[in-house]
Amino acid sequence: MSARGLFALVGSLAVLAGSLSWWFMRPAMPSSLAAEAVQIAPAAILAATFTDAAGRPQSLGQFQGKLVVVNFWATWCVPCREEMPAFSRLQARWASRGVQFVGLANDDRQKVDRFGRELQLQYPLWTGGDEVAELSRRLGNRLGVLPHTAILGPHGEVLDTKVGPYTEAVLEQKITAFSGKSS
Repeated sequence: MSARGLFALVGSLAVLAGSLSWWFMRPAMPSSLAAEAVQIAPAAILAATFTDAAGRPQSLGQFQGKLVVVNFWATWCVPCREEMPAFSRLQARWASRGVQFVGLANDDRQKVDRFGRELQLQYPLWTGGDEVAELSRRLGNRLGVLPHTAILGPHGEVLDTKVGPYTEAVLEQKITAFSGKSS
């Protein structure tokens, strides 16, 4: 490789690294903006139907009365894969206190099932077609970036949304704050 080609490669990698750093380090969308971005009524959120591992239809409405953490993800999404074990630990810690995690993917059902088994996830992973992406968009993820997480109150109201990965500590702080308000 010529010096010029090497310089171009290094420059391109630097731009990519800088762009990725900016993307993952940018401030989260404030909750007030997230609430404004939501374009769907709680009843429609609760009625949205997806498919479980057995091929049966499931809706978020079955968790009415609980704080629900809905995570939009994909098997190919590295940040999704990194945050999901923390979600599983949080599910185990908070299940008895009325918190339910649900993963929604517009992905191949067999890949999703294999992924869930590999990571030993302790919460349901449901699939759907375009309705997954549409619900994510209507919950404020206009660009369709993954992961995307929405925290729903006991009646399906959107309490918070975040595009990008959560750390376990930050999400637990949010759950703590919201579970105290919904009691």
